[in-house]
Amino acid sequence: MTNEPDQTFDAAPEHPGRGGERRPGPRGAVTRERILSAASELFYAHGIHATSADRIIERADVTKVTFYRHFRTKVDVIVAYLERQAAREAEAVTGVREFVGSDGGKAFALLAQGIGAETCRPGFRGCSFINAAAEYPDPAHPVRVVVDRHRAWFATELADMARGAGADAPDLAADELMMLRDGAMVNGYLSDADRVSSALARAFRAVIESHGAGRSRSS
Repeated sequence: MTNEPDQTFDAAPEHPGRGGERRPGPRGAVTRERILSAASELFYAHGIHATSADRIIERADVTKVTFYRHFRTKVDVIVAYLERQAAREAEAVTGVREFVGSDGGKAFALLAQGIGAETCRPGFRGCSFINAAAEYPDPAHPVRVVVDRHRAWFATELADMARGAGADAPDLAADELMMLRDGAMVNGYLSDADRVSSALARAFRAVIESHGAGRSRSS
């Protein structure tokens, strides 16, 4: 097995007497989730290129036949891993926004708190999407498409939050807020994660204030 990420794995064995693939039932869904959880842990901890199919199969404790029934290529696994992470982050951001309602300032305070808590968790190795993008520089690659789609969604959320907090140039504010978030994720991995929340909250607040109503900002 090579580390080339874009190649199809060894051909999946055919089911005796069956043509094509069957839609997995409830048990199959549980098995797929177990495989995906194993892959997610390994991809995040060790890197995508460095993680082979055999290692995922061993961690998930499934047969090769079972593995290939759910994922025929490594790209399929990586995309599923990133889409699951994107769904989790979307749920977290949506939860924050629903909790604070129209209070944009409080939304950014809670977002900073959440990012800080993330950087403090055991095994934190930075942002899954930034890490994946570093391994896949081609913007047309399916992995990068997932990364870019999620980041575009998050930028839209930040702009909407900035607008609610009173920024008169929410799109420009979102660009700066995204850079702060990215920097916080790297900083939390390389330095003192305990200081991320308060520092990020101050930086978020400074950006929103710099784009306050009635102020202009040169491009």
